[in-house]
Amino acid sequence: MWSGQVVSEVGDHFNNVAILSLAIHATQRGDVIAGIMLSRAIPAVMVGPFAGVMLDRFDRRRIMIASDLVRSVVALAFILAIFYSQDWLLYLLSALLMAASPFFSAGRSAILPAIATKEELHTANSLTQTTGWLTLAAGAFFGGSIVAAFGYQVAFIFNSLSFVVSAFCIWNLAAPAGHFRPKHTSLDETKVVRPWLEYREGLRYMWASPLILGIALISVGWASGGGAAQVLFTLFSEKVFNRGAFGLGQLWGIAGVGLLIGGIAGNRLGLILRFENYKRTVFFCYLIHGGAYIIFSQMTNWYLALAFMCLSRASVAISSVLNWSTILKHVEDRFRGRVFATIETMNWSTMMLSMLAAGLASRSVPIRTIGVVSGLLSSSTAIFWGWANWAGKLPEPQLVEEDDSVEIHGDPTQ
Repeated sequence: MWSGQVVSEVGDHFNNVAILSLAIHATQRGDVIAGIMLSRAIPAVMVGPFAGVMLDRFDRRRIMIASDLVRSVVALAFILAIFYSQDWLLYLLSALLMAASPFFSAGRSAILPAIATKEELHTANSLTQTTGWLTLAAGAFFGGSIVAAFGYQVAFIFNSLSFVVSAFCIWNLAAPAGHFRPKHTSLDETKVVRPWLEYREGLRYMWASPLILGIALISVGWASGGGAAQVLFTLFSEKVFNRGAFGLGQLWGIAGVGLLIGGIAGNRLGLILRFENYKRTVFFCYLIHGGAYIIFSQMTNWYLALAFMCLSRASVAISSVLNWSTILKHVEDRFRGRVFATIETMNWSTMMLSMLAAGLASRSVPIRTIGVVSGLLSSSTAIFWGWANWAGKLPEPQLVEEDDSVEIHGDPTQ
């Protein structure tokens, strides 16, 4: 799974740099960048609930493989956008690519406790997230360099091949039980054509656990500014600092470095922090994250701007590692697909509105001003989390039983 993640995500960031740089060079319009981001967010919002239900009903490995193969075809089709400069083509292909993504991303999170013991789970989660951020740094930097040197077509071809390699790696995952379906499930076959009822069951499960619901809500708070930040990356590189595709690669790359540093720190903190200290750490991380992004948006020196972007991303990475490990340890296997898919759906819904607002604002509001607002919104989530914690509304839920986390190993004594 790790090998497939590395190749697939490096290809993803090649695609991100290529398509965003292609769009801004072809149109010189921030609202087109926002349109591409929205075309990715809307399918993720619509498909996410259905993906969660599917992952809690069927073999998660097979669903992930199907997602990879579909995305391979769509990624290759982006070559058409080079020869046909049509905004709608960029929107359509971006939408198709993201429609298949929740089946893989939520599946990868849901499957993790099945291939790691309870003692290994936090480190496995840290490795998975840190790897994603490392591939962001490498993929964005080399993606920008290759686009600048060889053009967009090479990036799209590599992205397509990366999904094929990922599918092959996931196909090689083996479980002694013979499958990667949830061990316990309340879903029966009579409900297979009524996924909304099954999804509502997952929502009720989250509502009954204040901590899990709180983690989902602070993710929404982050996304209120994070969506705008996705649009602003391209605008800062291309229009504020005039650095082009290479600068965009540097910006995404340094963001990945910050996430990598934060991931390593989050792993170490997660091994020593008690539950109450974990909640306080999350509070301060969100404050630092938003504050550093505000400073980044006001910098006139490119390298100082990169330094504050690195700090901003490192802070959010620490909280992400700690929060994700908490979810993995406390959510029952039979609900795991729906919980992760729901959080992704909530994030994308909020980011969609944030992207739309940033894209429209970029036509009349200074980009640096939008950056300040984005940072303030991202930090606002700390206020909610801090209040909920100090009001005693975030008690620790019961840990998942040992046998649920190692079900595929056959003999629980091994």
